[in-house]
Formats: sequence, structure tokens, C-alpha cells
Amino acid sequence: MKVAAMREMTRDELKDKETELAQQLFTLRLQKVTGQMENPSRIAQARRDLARVLTVLREREQSEAAS
Repeated sequence: MKVAAMREMTRDELKDKETELAQQLFTLRLQKVTGQMENPSRIAQARRDLARVLTVLREREQSEAAS
């Protein structure tokens, strides 16, 4: 997911996306441990997307605090 699209999302949508990505990351890690993972690069992609969501949330917190 692109950062520009994330910046257009509301805070609640970003929180939901954060929860969704954290759950996805957990599931992918579980698949890796049990040997059921088909595409190991999905873990890295999920981590990057989660970091992007957290970055956008943090940017908003800082801009609101500065206002």
C-alpha cells in the first residue's frame, strides 16, 4: 500500500489497518514456523506496511501536538 493512500485515510481507518496488518504478520510468522509458508517475502512486505501505517499515525500525532 502506498503512503499517499494511507495519508488520505482517517485515524480510525489507520488504526483498523494497523490491527489488520499486525494480525497478518502474526499469521505469516506462524505459517513460517509450521512450514506452511509459500512466499516468505510476504513477511517483509507486511512489516513495511505496518511501519508505514505507524509512521503516518505518528506524523499526525506530532502535527496535532504542534498546532
